[in-house]
Amino acid sequence: MGITMNTSLGMPTIPQRKPEPTGSVVFGSGHHFALNPGESLEDLVSAATAPLSVILQVTKRCNFDCSFCSETLQLPDPTLDQLDTIRTTLTGTQRVFLSGGEPLMRRDFCDIVDMYQGYILGIPTNATRGLQHAKGMAGKVAYVNVGLEGPRSTTNRVRGDYDQVMAGVRAFQEQGIPLSLSAVVYRSTLEALPYTCQIADVLGAGKVKMILPLRKGNALDLAEHEFITEDEAAQTFDRLTALRAAHDWRPALRMTVWNPQTEGHMILVEVNGNASAWPVYDGKDLLEPLGNLLDEPITAIWQRYRFKHNHFAKYLGASIKTVKRTEADRPGADRA
Repeated sequence: MGITMNTSLGMPTIPQRKPEPTGSVVFGSGHHFALNPGESLEDLVSAATAPLSVILQVTKRCNFDCSFCSETLQLPDPTLDQLDTIRTTLTGTQRVFLSGGEPLMRRDFCDIVDMYQGYILGIPTNATRGLQHAKGMAGKVAYVNVGLEGPRSTTNRVRGDYDQVMAGVRAFQEQGIPLSLSAVVYRSTLEALPYTCQIADVLGAGKVKMILPLRKGNALDLAEHEFITEDEAAQTFDRLTALRAAHDWRPALRMTVWNPQTEGHMILVEVNGNASAWPVYDGKDLLEPLGNLLDEPITAIWQRYRFKHNHFAKYLGASIKTVKRTEADRPGADRA
């Protein structure tokens, strides 16, 4: 039997639900999914009735102005009632990224975390509000994914205040919240990436996720030479893989480039409930509209989603550069 919870903020009374079995996939210590033995990617794609993972924006607001940011269009925050509706219509999805903007800008963020118990929760964040929210997130989220491009001068130039970020990271660590790092890769930040990996190792992070910027929002103002090629990205990943072995770094490494194999792999749910495939290169603003989760369930959205193979291949590491965090790599208990 479920239990109920109430808050002074007027949040709906919500029955707690247990996580649904992962079936063909398992979520592991490197903060990524993997196929169970005997399962195939194609069988998984054919049988799926809902996505493995979605990105749900709980706000568009942010206290940074990252030079790569694609979320420059401001819209009102969804209400708790609207988020509760979306929680229900997402049934069948395994992981939900409670994203933004900067999601921790919401004073009621921990109420949203409580609302979404039963999903695997990933929290992309700049960590600057970690001091306010870490205690309320402890034991409830699978991990926080903190943006960090490298040492202080690099992060300050590309993203925002390094010292504020690290203060939030320490707050998450004090509460035992698992951590991953995410770095947007420019040509001018390539030399900083080994330091990013070293920082991640010192922090005990599950993974370092590297992604190339997309030409949208603030990134439209980036100098062209900051965009590296797919070949350069592969060479960079190979160098980092060699350094990982040489220095015995423990976090998993992942790198995503934007090509036909990763096109449209994300399902992005905006603050108004609109769901879209992202990034779609011939779509408006890189988005291909799929429907609205305030009006219909994710299973209906999934039926008209045309990037199913790309979705599973990316989240299972089949279409991106990956070095996994193994059981042998992990000191101490499982952090996932």
